[in-house]
Amino acid sequence: MTATILPTPTDLSITPRDRRFGREAAAPRLWHGGRVEATAIYNALSTTFPAGEAFFVESVRAFRDGAPSKLAEEIRNFTTQEAIHSREHDGFNKRASKSGYDLSKLEERVLWRLSITKSKPPIVSLAATMALEHFTAILAHQLLANARHLAGAEKESADLWRWHATEEIEHKGVAYDTWLHATRHWPRSKRWKVKAKVMLYVTRNFVVDRTAGALELMRQDGVTGPTAWARLFWYLWIRPGMFRKIAGAWLKFFLPGFHPWNEDDRHLLRAYEAGTERVPAPSKKVRRAV
Repeated sequence: MTATILPTPTDLSITPRDRRFGREAAAPRLWHGGRVEATAIYNALSTTFPAGEAFFVESVRAFRDGAPSKLAEEIRNFTTQEAIHSREHDGFNKRASKSGYDLSKLEERVLWRLSITKSKPPIVSLAATMALEHFTAILAHQLLANARHLAGAEKESADLWRWHATEEIEHKGVAYDTWLHATRHWPRSKRWKVKAKVMLYVTRNFVVDRTAGALELMRQDGVTGPTAWARLFWYLWIRPGMFRKIAGAWLKFFLPGFHPWNEDDRHLLRAYEAGTERVPAPSKKVRRAV
């Protein structure tokens, strides 16, 4: 049976939410429940967003001309959302710096990674964006679906991460749809080989760099060596185990007929808009062709 691609829902509205977080008071240094490893991994992840989100915007906009009108509109709203994300994470990172963390090594690593990709043809940047957007979307899904990931976190910081996660889910199909449009004349075999290779590459870099960054920030809090490795490993892979829990969703990227919206998780968006902590189940289950 030939696999079919489920496109982005036609009734999906990508809505930029221009919110500001943490402007009133400085967050505590260990803002994530006083836990060194939890604070470190989220801080390390945040260092990627100011430059990374700008890179995503540039990569997608390079292929906006000639896109179908609906996709072009989604690209515009995606651009606005990502610009606001960059602004808010820049503020978050500045608060982390004011609390005593030196983020310079982590930020330099991000810029170095981006410089390598930018030195290649624009389609490579789009492919990297498409892969990373899937990565951020499945992280966002898990963060919203399981309250344990932000349990005990300082309210303004937790609110920022939930808001960001909501918009990552909302626009999770934009980069992928842009990729499909840009490569519409490619053979399916070539498209799959390129996207699979790029996903493996960016995943390796993501895990290696974020782990190294978190360990560096833990070192700045005096936690080093096997103790630091053990605490970070337990947090990421065991309990609450974010990396372990996204493994299945990550693997689906390689299946024939994959599309980010094969997983319709708009119930998470509705829960966020309703301001609820308890996530309701989807109203109905739809069988997807993959």
